[in-house]
Amino acid sequence: MKWELKTFDEIGFIGRGKSRHRPRNAEHLYGGEYPFVQTGDIKAANFRINEYSQTYNEAGLAQSKLWKEGTLCITIAANIADTAILGIDACFPDSVIGFVPYEDKSDVRFVKYFFDIFQARMKSIAVGAAQDNLSLEKLLTFKIPTPPLPTQRKIASILSAYDDLIENNLKRIKLLEEKAQLHYKIEFGEYQFGDKEPQNLPKGWTIKSIGDIYGKLESGSRPKGGIDKELKEGIASVGAENVIGLGKYNYQSEKLITEAFFENMNRGKIENKDILIYKDGAYIGKTTLFQDDFPHEKCCVNEHVFLLRSKDDLYQNYLFFTLYQKLYFDKMQQLNANAAQPGINQESLKSLRILWPSENVIEEFNEKVESLMKLIFVVAKQNTKLREARDILLPKLMNGQIEV
Repeated sequence: MKWELKTFDEIGFIGRGKSRHRPRNAEHLYGGEYPFVQTGDIKAANFRINEYSQTYNEAGLAQSKLWKEGTLCITIAANIADTAILGIDACFPDSVIGFVPYEDKSDVRFVKYFFDIFQARMKSIAVGAAQDNLSLEKLLTFKIPTPPLPTQRKIASILSAYDDLIENNLKRIKLLEEKAQLHYKIEFGEYQFGDKEPQNLPKGWTIKSIGDIYGKLESGSRPKGGIDKELKEGIASVGAENVIGLGKYNYQSEKLITEAFFENMNRGKIENKDILIYKDGAYIGKTTLFQDDFPHEKCCVNEHVFLLRSKDDLYQNYLFFTLYQKLYFDKMQQLNANAAQPGINQESLKSLRILWPSENVIEEFNEKVESLMKLIFVVAKQNTKLREARDILLPKLMNGQIEV
């Protein structure tokens, strides 16, 4: 069977997103009915994009383009060559390239799997003074080994069977998370507050600062001179790019440190049920939690992430779901005092005021959500095994080593 080398524009339409404005400087464009997919949404997706963080209105759409469901989105800035297929019609910014296959020449799933293999190669040729980037012109210099369309479809179907199972598990995780969130809102929703602290709290409830209740609050570090990109084995150093949601983790963007460096770290090692908080950059305050050896039995955070835990493990689920609320994401965003280089420090986070119910109420809430949290991470680890199995097959199928 002959595999031909073809450029992307020979097997589909390829073009750059048109939206240049971001929510911070163009609020009048946002809040409508048209999904606006950003690079973070692509990274957070496993295979298909069905969730998005922003929407455009008619004014936003007028300066953009609505790409059709089935378009492959490829990031070309920051974490380059992250990919996911649109599960909905959506706009996206000029930091994303869209690929639409010609129906008689390529299968979009096959092209996505090509990117999964060659992402590291693309990063190695990308050039940027402040951060990596990948231009449309550079992308068009690539040639993709392309078998006949029936073979592309067979390969894509084998690999996407794994991704379909992963997607179904992600839906399970979302439902479990929503159930836990519902428990939180029923118990505590009416007592949440903005700038003005409530005066009519139930008996035994109060308002405390993070500084009153924390047992650990620390960030990590990385080796002098930065991460060694050539390191193939080691300990995962988790960065802000992996604070993407409960039971979710992007292994492809993972960076490693040596075992020796990890053992010498005196702060930043992740323990069971640690809360992770994105402490600087565009998404200050974005929060997740790792549990039961997910994503790894041993891992740590770098200097861009806080690890937080309360003085007593009994409070950890309550503390997490409190900080996980959009209300507290917004509050942590407001803690930043430096518009030029967004970030929050330990002292500002310690000053954050949160609702603190009585101990028996927190204990009752913990009993309701603990089994849900356990199941979330059982399913998350199943997804890890599915990805590992898929990734063993991926190169063998994509280079023709296994015939289909």
